[in-house]
Amino acid sequence: MPAYWIARSRIDDPVEYKKYTDRVPAIVARYHGKVLARGGKFRIMEGPETFQRHVVIEFPTFEQAVACFESSEYQEACVFRRAGGGIVENVIVEGGDATPR
Repeated sequence: MPAYWIARSRIDDPVEYKKYTDRVPAIVARYHGKVLARGGKFRIMEGPETFQRHVVIEFPTFEQAVACFESSEYQEACVFRRAGGGIVENVIVEGGDATPR
């Protein structure tokens, strides 16, 4: 069953944040993730306007998504973001029965 990694971010230092985002696509690909949406137009329909960038990544399974997030490669990339590049909220959710196949 597919799983979705949903990230909402606020970029505080574009130079440092780019050091993070330059590494992430290759890491996600190693875990068979497919980026469905990244950046682009958005509209907050309800809730706080804390974040300015949104990303949705599909993985074949929940376990692969979690393994990607917990991988040493991803955690090493996060150092740039966590050191002042920006703030991110990450959620991984299993597709469930309502997800079309």
